[in-house]
Amino acid sequence: MKKGIHPDYHEITVVRTDGSRYKTRSTYGKAGDTLTLDIDTLSHPVWTGGQRRLVDSGGQLSRFNKRFKEFGIKS
Repeated sequence: MKKGIHPDYHEITVVRTDGSRYKTRSTYGKAGDTLTLDIDTLSHPVWTGGQRRLVDSGGQLSRFNKRFKEFGIKS
C-alpha cells in the first residue's frame, strides 16, 4: 500500500436505536468516537417487515404517495 493516502482505521463505539452498544473498527471520526444510528436493523422497515411507520418530515413520502396512488402502493 502507498504510505499516507489511506484513512486511519481505528476503534469506535456504535450505539443502536435501542441503546445497545458495540465496538467496531472504522474510518469514521477519531479513535474512541461514538456513532449513534438513527436507523438500523431494529427500526428499518426492510428488516422489521414494515412494522414501524416512516416519518415524513420533508413531505417526500406524501408527494410519492400522491404521485403513484394509482399503482396501489400503500405506505
